[in-house]
Amino acid sequence: MIVVILQPSYIPWRGYFDQIRRADLFIFYDDVQYDKHGWRNRNQIKTAQGKQWLTIPVHSAGVTQGVPIKDVKIDWSKPWAKNHLKALTISYSKAPCFKKYLPLLESFYDRRDEFIADFTIETTITLTRELGNNHTRFMRSSELDRIDGQKTDRLIQILKRVRATHYISGPSAQDYIEIEKFAAAGITLEYMRYDYPEYPQLYPPYDPFVSVLDLLYMVGPDAGKYFEKGK
Repeated sequence: MIVVILQPSYIPWRGYFDQIRRADLFIFYDDVQYDKHGWRNRNQIKTAQGKQWLTIPVHSAGVTQGVPIKDVKIDWSKPWAKNHLKALTISYSKAPCFKKYLPLLESFYDRRDEFIADFTIETTITLTRELGNNHTRFMRSSELDRIDGQKTDRLIQILKRVRATHYISGPSAQDYIEIEKFAAAGITLEYMRYDYPEYPQLYPPYDPFVSVLDLLYMVGPDAGKYFEKGK
């Protein structure tokens, strides 16, 4: 069984969904420490003025004290949902498929999740299905009891628990993954290669690293075609 383990992220880029697409089981790594300046609560979109960050505000209490991602709460005292919907509408109203996906977008920003992980996980699963992936199963690492250890040891424990035979990792993990431990556990290891074809975009120059919403708004149901080339 092919497994991918990644921290939940806000409207991630295409590569994140490619890893989901390649997995039989995708595990949201939600019980590790929240990274304050990472992708858990923010991402970028294209605009006429260049790239723009969309950031979900979170309550700062406890964030700097090593709290896990699953326990970080959204700060609803700020009108971020309204602002994000407005920013996306302004930037993508002229995109070919924007109107098609506007009800989906509105449903995202009608949510009132207390925790950031609940919002990002559920919207990621919904986007996965919209991209045509109906085979990958999902779970959260916090659903597994008695998982301890650090880095590679903890990954191996999770993979053994779900009976994984093959693990797909992002390329940056090569800096710390101890590959010999995967071999000892009988689990094969593969690193992603992000090599995707270009697609039409508003506001040149082309940028492959913005939120997957950009791809969805520009090519709609054909989005799946833009994951294959170069693999």
